[in-house]
Amino acid sequence: MKTLSIQSKLTAWYFIVLIVSFALFRVVALFAMQRGIEGAVDESLRDQTRGVRELMERELSSGYEALEGELRQHSEVQAEADLFQVSDEQGRWIYRSPLMAHYNLPVPGTGDRSTYDVQISGLLLRVLVTKFSVSGQTYQVQVAASMNDFYDAMERFKWVLLLSSPFLLAVASAGGYWMSRRALTPVDEIIKAAQNINSRNLSRRLIVPQSGDELQRLSETLNGMLRRLETSFNKITRFTADASHDLRTPVALMRTTAELSLLRSCTEAEYREDMTQILGEAEKTSVLVEKLMMLARADMGADTLQRAPIDLAESLQEACCEGCILAEAKHITFLENRICQAVIVDGDAHMLHRMFLILIDNAVKYTPSHGQIEISLRCKDESAIAEVRDNGIGIDPSDLPYIFDRFYRADKARSHESGGTGLGLSIAHWVAEAHGGSIEVQSTPGAGSAFQVWLPLLKR
Repeated sequence: MKTLSIQSKLTAWYFIVLIVSFALFRVVALFAMQRGIEGAVDESLRDQTRGVRELMERELSSGYEALEGELRQHSEVQAEADLFQVSDEQGRWIYRSPLMAHYNLPVPGTGDRSTYDVQISGLLLRVLVTKFSVSGQTYQVQVAASMNDFYDAMERFKWVLLLSSPFLLAVASAGGYWMSRRALTPVDEIIKAAQNINSRNLSRRLIVPQSGDELQRLSETLNGMLRRLETSFNKITRFTADASHDLRTPVALMRTTAELSLLRSCTEAEYREDMTQILGEAEKTSVLVEKLMMLARADMGADTLQRAPIDLAESLQEACCEGCILAEAKHITFLENRICQAVIVDGDAHMLHRMFLILIDNAVKYTPSHGQIEISLRCKDESAIAEVRDNGIGIDPSDLPYIFDRFYRADKARSHESGGTGLGLSIAHWVAEAHGGSIEVQSTPGAGSAFQVWLPLLKR
């Protein structure tokens, strides 16, 4: 079953809304027209009643015969007042106009004032009954007006609405279809442009209409999404290429060493040397794979942290003990500025220890012999600040924005010599962010670097 387009759905909804609107308009218009006609007729009947009453108050003292003559004259002079009759309290007629006598409208029942409709001999009359006292006597006046002409006009108006509605609906629906088509044309252009964007041309962008409406915001949002996708895709591509390169070299070396060992006759010592070389490369490869798996789990949002309240000073001290051994091997002075009180954070002790060890190992690698590394820990406001400072080769300003990117090496030659994979700082950066913190770096080429880890203290 073919799904309707948005344009067709909008037109259908527009058509339904129009039908409902026309139906409501027809009901309201007819009701308002009827109420307006009845109100105008009632006002006219009240005016007639006031005229009859004034006439009776003025002429009743002259007797019923004189009153009847005046009422007859009043009826003849005012054609619209030809439908009225007057009775006394006992129901005796004082006067009946010829038409009222012809229609034989009965004496009204009890009640001071009432308005009602009655149909007599095919004539629809609207009757107003008024009861009042004159010279101590109570009289009832009935005045009526024919409603046939009014209701005929309403009937004609009803048919005009009924017959014109289909035409108006057709014209309005066609207009709605045209407007929806015109309004959705930019959407079709956005769809066509988006369909032409794929993994090979993610740098392309949609044309943004400067209309200031939802279409402009949609185009800007899609372009922003494309920028993020391009950045992520480039990172994944670079990550895959770098991972393949870093894995290919040790695998090729292990394979070559094993093939040469099998092709030639070797002594036991030579075999042991080859196996030692293969084992060393396998260990490096295992470390690289482990780091890759950790970053992959981090990208997937997997919860790899085992959080618990821990003493950050103790975790940093354990990393310093291992870092001190690395520093002694290069004759580097290792200084620790310890603090007395415990620094409690909510974190994973193993991962925080690993982060500190990465930063210390990085400082040892890029600090020349007889250099100095200084480790410190302090608190500021609601954060703990661990700092690893060295006086090594430093980092070029052009490299600073990228040092936490995966496989990025500021000094590629020295990194390969030291066995670096370019993943250490990426892992350290992820560990800090996973704990709700951050890593900041300050560096001057030739003067050294300072890495500061900011972590939130555990609130008690």
